[in-house]
Formats: sequence, C-alpha cells, structure tokens
Amino acid sequence: MYAVIKTGGKQYRVREGQKLKIESLAANVGDSVEFDQVMMIGEGADVTVGSPLVDGAKVVGTVVANGRGKKVTIIKFRRRKNRSKTKQGHRQNYTEVEIGKISAKNKIAKTTAPKSASKAETAVKATNPKTATKAKTTTK
Repeated sequence: MYAVIKTGGKQYRVREGQKLKIESLAANVGDSVEFDQVMMIGEGADVTVGSPLVDGAKVVGTVVANGRGKKVTIIKFRRRKNRSKTKQGHRQNYTEVEIGKISAKNKIAKTTAPKSASKAETAVKATNPKTATKAKTTTK
C-alpha cells in the first residue's frame, strides 16, 4: 500500500517500511510522527484520491535521524561588471523518517475510468457558433 503525503511544502509518495528525508521537524530521534495530510492512498488499481485530502487517512512513522544535507554552493558571476562575483554556501536541515503504518478510515474505493462525453456536452459543442460554422464548411 502506498500514500501521497504533504509535509514541509512538498509532496511525497511513501510505502510502509520506506525511509524518507523530509524538511526538518521538531521531533527527537525515536519519536512517533503522524502525517494527517494524505492526498492519495491506494494499492495497485484500487486508489482513493482526496479533494484535496482523503478523510480519515493518516500515515504514522518514527524519526530515525535529524541532520544536515550536503552543502550547496551558490555562485553569482556578472561578467564585465568590474569583476563582480558572489559565492555563498547553504546546508539544509532534514529529518529522516521511517514510514510505519498507512491507514484509511474508509475502505479503499476503486476508481473508474472517465466516461466519454455525455449527450448534454455534445449538444453544447454543437451549438457553439465557432465549431458549428467549421462543421458546415467541412461538410460541403
């Protein structure tokens, strides 16, 4: 079973047992973390998509480590501007989480393929003057 969760302004597709580096959380190593912003949950063809979130779904994980990522170097060089050059470095904090359990309040519903255009939609398309004139000119 997998889920799409939202945390730290980003979305992640997670599975049970997966280790994941996310934006830094205020949690110590060994603490349990609960993600309640679940946008999609499913397995195989059985998928439930929220609008925007799935009601009652949650993902539980444990904090494995807190750390800092690799250094990212930012260089700004402006040619012919009296040798203007700026160099700056940055290390982003992260929290490594191991996903433990994915659960949903409701049973996972099977999604269906989108149906073809209904009769009402085709009637609207036929009454549109731009498409109607094009249809008339092509039939002659």
